[in-house]
Amino acid sequence: MEQQPHKAGFVSIIGRPNVGKSTLLNTLVGERIAITTPKAQTTRHQLRGICHGSNFQVVYTDTPGILTPTYALQKHMMQAVYDALAGVDVLLWVVDVYTKYDQAELPARIRAKAIPTLLLINKIDLVSTAQLAKIMHDWKARARVSAIIPIAALQSLNTAQVLEHILAYLPEHPPYYPSDMLTDKPTRFFAAEIVREQLLRHYRQEVPYSTEVVIESFKETETIVKISATIYVERASQKAILIGHQGKALKKVGIAARQVLEQFLGKRVFLAQHVKVLAGWRNKEQLLQRLAI
Repeated sequence: MEQQPHKAGFVSIIGRPNVGKSTLLNTLVGERIAITTPKAQTTRHQLRGICHGSNFQVVYTDTPGILTPTYALQKHMMQAVYDALAGVDVLLWVVDVYTKYDQAELPARIRAKAIPTLLLINKIDLVSTAQLAKIMHDWKARARVSAIIPIAALQSLNTAQVLEHILAYLPEHPPYYPSDMLTDKPTRFFAAEIVREQLLRHYRQEVPYSTEVVIESFKETETIVKISATIYVERASQKAILIGHQGKALKKVGIAARQVLEQFLGKRVFLAQHVKVLAGWRNKEQLLQRLAI
């Protein structure tokens, strides 16, 4: 039997905030590597996840949600989206069943790249068969893409079909990464993201969006990982809210984050959290560079 040629390539996942891009990445890779919350703009950085098969390797890149930036941090987030287009073989444009075409059209800078694009209509489990038929009809009448695939990323519905379409566009190429590698990010990155995920889940309004987490130290032994994290906020009032009365609010975040970290790392975790004010960090280039954003 003739052996099939090996395919490998790069696939970027783009779309507006809160349509399920990170959930899709986790499903396609088969591991929970991207943080997910019900809040929009959870993702701030590019995140690569690598899917391996016997005769293929797909390198996915999750990106921040497409938006019109209003401050420096959001400009950095949008630049991360554009950077993810460099050398990409396939584009996964994710919308959900509530997205209207006139609100979701790709920015001209992305359309101009002429990359093979799969439009994925996510969260189809939330609508009826008749409603989905109308949604599909509306998108087919307007969107100029390579294919339109209805999916439910959280339930892994039709995601195998997505992979089939991707493989049709990938070039023949040897693997770019070792077969046991799931991502190119260091463990410190995920530790910071897990803490930030819990901040998004435990606090409301603007407070969690004004936070950034930096891992100051990460010391691992055979039985325990000791992590020290600094949580930066923009104002003293936000620091007070994060810490809460007698430190109870921050303690809840620490407990929740530690539980996720222990599951992620496979061993006991000691997590120390410190809150510091870094005035106006979201809108100051120098501070964004200092925080490596």
